[in-house]
Amino acid sequence: MLMLKDVIEVMPLDNYLLALRFEDGTKGTVDISKLTDFIGVFAPLLDPTYFNQVYVNSELGTICWPNQADIDPDVLYSLVTGEPLPTFERILI
Repeated sequence: MLMLKDVIEVMPLDNYLLALRFEDGTKGTVDISKLTDFIGVFAPLLDPTYFNQVYVNSELGTICWPNQADIDPDVLYSLVTGEPLPTFERILI
């Protein structure tokens, strides 16, 4: 099953939560602290001021931060809806 639902709206909330709305109208909240250990490109997100700079990148169809950190929209959609992530078969050539 392919989801490929773009995020079209994001609102930062307290405690590393994000309220999301997807192109199909689905809405929900995601706890980013459960998705990352805040290392590497995600380290700046520990600062609430930086975390709150989240925005929707319409070209990617997902959320981003100023340092170009992003999260796959399929992962976000799966967390909001409870639907399993798509699986992909390995192509052998």
